[in-house]
Amino acid sequence: MYYVSFGAVRRRTGQAVLVAVLAAILTTAAVAGCWYGFAIASRAAGAVVDAAPASERVVSVQQEAGTAGDPRAGLDAFGTRIQGLLTLPGAVPLTGLVADTTYTQSGRDAAGVSTGLPLAYRDDFCAHVRLTGSCPAAAGEAAISADVAQRTKLKPGDRIAVNPFAGSGSVPLRLTAIYTVTDPAGLYWTDKLFLSHGDFDPAFTTLDTFRTPVLEQPTLSYDLPVPAALLRGDDLYDLNGVLNAAEPRFAAAQLSLGNPTGKLFDRVRAQRATVLRDVLIALGQLIVLGWFAIGLAGRFTGRDRRADAGLLKLRGTSRGAILRLATGQHLIPLLVAGLIGIPLGAAGAWIVAGRMPVRAEWWPALLFSVGAAALVVLGALAALVAADAIAQRAPVVALLRRVPSARRDWRSGVVDLAFVALAGGAVYQARTGGPDSGLGVLAPALVALAIGLVLARLLRWTADRAGGAAVRAGRLRFGLTAVQISRQPGTDRAFALVTVAVAMVAIAAGGLSAGRTERTDRAQQQLGAPRVLDVRPTTATALENAVRQADPSGRYAMAALLDGNSNPPLLAVDSARLASVAIWRPEYGPVTALGRGDLPPPKPLPAITGNALTLKVNSGRTQPSLLGLTVQNEATGAVTRLEFQHIMTGEQSLTLPLKGCTTAPGCRLVSFELFTTTDTNGNPVPAALTIESLSQSGPAATVLDGPTLGDVSRWRGDFSGLALRIRATPQGLVLRAVVSDQSAQVSGTKIYPVDTPLPMPIVLAGEPVSDWRFEDASTTRFGGQSVPVRIAGQPRLLPALGDSGILVDLDAMRRVAADAQLGGNAQVWLAADAPPGVVDALQQHGLTVVGDRTTAAQAARWAAQADVIGAPFELFTVLLAVLVAATMVAVVAIVEREPQADQLRALRVQGLSRRVAVTSAYAGVAALVAAGVLAGLLAAVLARPIAAVTAPPFADHWRLIPPPDPLGPGALGLAAAVAAVALAVVAVVSVRPLVHQMRGTAR
Repeated sequence: MYYVSFGAVRRRTGQAVLVAVLAAILTTAAVAGCWYGFAIASRAAGAVVDAAPASERVVSVQQEAGTAGDPRAGLDAFGTRIQGLLTLPGAVPLTGLVADTTYTQSGRDAAGVSTGLPLAYRDDFCAHVRLTGSCPAAAGEAAISADVAQRTKLKPGDRIAVNPFAGSGSVPLRLTAIYTVTDPAGLYWTDKLFLSHGDFDPAFTTLDTFRTPVLEQPTLSYDLPVPAALLRGDDLYDLNGVLNAAEPRFAAAQLSLGNPTGKLFDRVRAQRATVLRDVLIALGQLIVLGWFAIGLAGRFTGRDRRADAGLLKLRGTSRGAILRLATGQHLIPLLVAGLIGIPLGAAGAWIVAGRMPVRAEWWPALLFSVGAAALVVLGALAALVAADAIAQRAPVVALLRRVPSARRDWRSGVVDLAFVALAGGAVYQARTGGPDSGLGVLAPALVALAIGLVLARLLRWTADRAGGAAVRAGRLRFGLTAVQISRQPGTDRAFALVTVAVAMVAIAAGGLSAGRTERTDRAQQQLGAPRVLDVRPTTATALENAVRQADPSGRYAMAALLDGNSNPPLLAVDSARLASVAIWRPEYGPVTALGRGDLPPPKPLPAITGNALTLKVNSGRTQPSLLGLTVQNEATGAVTRLEFQHIMTGEQSLTLPLKGCTTAPGCRLVSFELFTTTDTNGNPVPAALTIESLSQSGPAATVLDGPTLGDVSRWRGDFSGLALRIRATPQGLVLRAVVSDQSAQVSGTKIYPVDTPLPMPIVLAGEPVSDWRFEDASTTRFGGQSVPVRIAGQPRLLPALGDSGILVDLDAMRRVAADAQLGGNAQVWLAADAPPGVVDALQQHGLTVVGDRTTAAQAARWAAQADVIGAPFELFTVLLAVLVAATMVAVVAIVEREPQADQLRALRVQGLSRRVAVTSAYAGVAALVAAGVLAGLLAAVLARPIAAVTAPPFADHWRLIPPPDPLGPGALGLAAAVAAVALAVVAVVSVRPLVHQMRGTAR
């Protein structure tokens, strides 16, 4: 019987090839899904691991233990003990120890004050910091942090002594360097034992220092950074199970295992599950569609097998034997298809994913691939056998009849109605429970299928009526084409498959493009610029000056200060550079909204660059007065306060030395402060004091002259409470304290030069602050004092802030804030074409870059999330669905080739021209292809609103910017082009033998 089956396949090669092609397409998809799933699951898990804080990727063990004067032996014994309890492949431990010690300061301001200064050692310390000085190398040498050096005024070369908390004695140290942590968010610094505990940062020394007897009881630390491969779960490694199994062993050894990886493991597992779900959904749609197509192909190509079955029935062969014979004919092409699909699927996964799974997962991927290929082949075999079994139930007369029986449409109508009902249920679930709920994930495909089935019936009915009318009217080309569509078996099902395939290509391509655009939009909104550098906290003045010095042109870099924790959130930018550097979206409103408007910019005061200041005043007070003066360095933001004391009654000049302003760009005047003067009874004296001039040493001696001081518009008091009373006179600026009658206290003591427009313009997103009344808007965000503001714009969104926050000019804010400290994260925004030298220039001007983010990298991180990472594979499967539909078109064309050739030859005998015969041979399939492509585009357009098709949502449901249209002209054009080319090629190849027959047939 097997030889009989093989002979039947050889005689019916065309039909076997078509079945094999369909099965090979499905096998390729199934195998590709396995390889793609392994590769992309690892990538999605890797994205979660990379985005996780470093503290979740390090397992740690700590214990206070004695070292007996040999710290190296103590650390080695501690490490060996832990390795006996827990071993992670590829993990490299970090060991260290810390002793709690204190340092007693000896300076004038903090003499005798003892502060905690832990003494620490850690492997490879000098490789993870930037040192000013030399790395500690000998016993008694140490490095302190830049913060400790600034607070204690210590420097390399100084000698200090630290005292252990427990025990007596001290440890002498020689400072060799000042360190700055280069990667505070990295794995090396996750152990809080080596960070500040509220006092000073630890001082790091050599291991030999701990040989000192007073340091023989330190805290030992063993940190084990978990390799990314284990966190991702590569090679199906169960990290969570290994760590959970180790915890009882550590407890028995009286050790505590710090395991923060639990939440990260849950997120990784969720990512892998999401990838598996998306791959199965995409595969499931294609494979079910393919099995359906294979079953139809078996039915349409079964004319010869039905005749064989009829003859065997006449000879008394049992139904089982007949079915086994038919099964043998199907098995050969299906096995060949399975063998071809395995390598093609692996290659396809490599192309779509851009990578193969890690080598350790190749065997699991191969085993799953073989299983998937076997499942596809068995499903295809079941579909073919079922089609033959149904056909062989017919009587012998029906099996031997070459002419198909009259069409009985009620069964197919029931099937079509069932699919329409199923599509309705899927749409309901997609609209009520979301696109990921139940049948909601299949809603677009089912809607397209329902539309295709309805249009197929409409096409068949229309072609039947139009074809008959055309033939009767003598329009033979159109009539014969319409008759082929209406009466050729399988045309309606092939049309429905083409419709579904084209619609799904359009939806998948549109979703992929819309997702890419949406991720880029979000990255641009959340970052604000093509590239954002996070820098170490510094003053707003130092940040702005460093950026302006690094980029004098103002085209590539902009200083920014972002405070997302304030209420409302705040973004301060150098507005003069905003248009050149930021990515400005229409939702943000005009980019020039922070401009100065109709008000001319205040004339700046001369810079203070001397080393001494001379103040000329005239006091009307009977008691000695004190007038404070505050200046701020325009390069570093450092604040210097001077106190002109013992100001007596009458006119006089006072001179004080000034430090820190002689280097360009010098200092600016921040404020004058008039201190309270009381009489002999202790009551405040409201007498006036006149500032007549302020001068400095050096060439530009005059800082404030009479006209400047006498211009009252250039001075202001505090914005809240009772401020100093200011009066301009030809002699200068008169200051008088205002005394409250109720409290007899002076309410305000400072005056400030007006060097920025007031009220300060801001751009507000979201609702105004609740305590704002009418136009009387103010905020205390700028240095703690209430500052009047003017809403210059109120857009829906703002860069980096979202739908709620305040955008303000950084320079104006730092000037109004005067000498107050401003919070927030210091950033530098870079334009897309910023030269590489800008970053180096920023570091040369004192900024330390601790983070570097780009919109492209941020969008790529979101693209690696499991919710969207499967989109390329979905596009791959729908393109294969187009090949399935094209193969079905070929099936329809080849199955009816002989009957159609007989009909056309008969018509040629009756006088039909060769040209009309050739045209009708092409036109039937061409009309089917054209109608299917147009119907697929229509189905995609209708499925988008019906099935609520949108761009792929983010995992956190971010939707500040409306998602782009997932079905734009580009997606529709791509679907039409791809489907038209594939279907046209297959149609021409399928019809060409018939055309050759017609061209060689004489009338």
